[in-house]
Amino acid sequence: MDSDIIHEFGKHSDWNESFYFNFYDKSKDICSFMRIGLKPNKNEKSMFCFFMLPDRGYIGIKDQRIFTNTNLTVNALQFTKIVPEKHWQLTFSGHMKTFEGAKNSLEKTNFSLDFMSLNEMFNYRECVSGISEEISRKVASEHLEQFGKIHGTLLIGDKTYTINGLGERDHSWGIRDWNAPKMWIWLTCQFSETCALNITKLVTEEGEVDAGFIHINGVNIPIIKVDIHTNYTEDNCPQSFEMMLEDKKGTIHNVSAVIMKHIQLPFPSKDGKNLSVMYETLTKYTLDKEIGYGIAEYLIKKL
Repeated sequence: MDSDIIHEFGKHSDWNESFYFNFYDKSKDICSFMRIGLKPNKNEKSMFCFFMLPDRGYIGIKDQRIFTNTNLTVNALQFTKIVPEKHWQLTFSGHMKTFEGAKNSLEKTNFSLDFMSLNEMFNYRECVSGISEEISRKVASEHLEQFGKIHGTLLIGDKTYTINGLGERDHSWGIRDWNAPKMWIWLTCQFSETCALNITKLVTEEGEVDAGFIHINGVNIPIIKVDIHTNYTEDNCPQSFEMMLEDKKGTIHNVSAVIMKHIQLPFPSKDGKNLSVMYETLTKYTLDKEIGYGIAEYLIKKL
């Protein structure tokens, strides 16, 4: 069954179909995350794409266009399905804004990257049901996750990088209101091509939802309980965290993590009464004696 499709549109104004990819190439110290989101009932296609770089801050673009079709193309960013649930191609040809302290400029940017899966698609419904499903309806009740390897070429200005890294993708659909939760924490880490984890903790007025998986020895094991203790900087940016995970087999996994770099993305509501800020961070994880890298994403409601 191909889950990598555009689903029948719901009627809610914030109904959304979202495709997201991230990766980290440790040898180049380059981390990236990118997303295309469709909101047909708001006549909206949105995208963002950012790279955290080793020597020059970060570079990226965030844009929105009118919804005219379901093609996964916004501005110069395109996601192409090659083999369902196995192989995607990510391409961009245009300009991105550089962020180097107070100095900002536009830089020519091109990439062609291939995402190849390393596990079977994981469906959050293996963790979430009943009241938890009701709580998560305003954020994206349908949610699939998969980790994999990324390879290809990245050109920024006059520099060319050959990318070989590990990363994560997710595919979600349903209502997506960025200002609905008080907070969400979404974590991914790849320790190797055979060991990875993905965790979500959603915090709302109605309660909390824990979900995700740990992949060990070729098996996705659902996570049913997540305890996270986060240390923040004075300006409320996540700095490090300790985490206890309980999987569906009853095994406890203890994880520690340190945030290495971060980018902040604001998500104001249309009426200006609410503001949520997403901290997208490159994070170093430790599981037992294994070291891995990935994204720790914190969406925190400010207003």
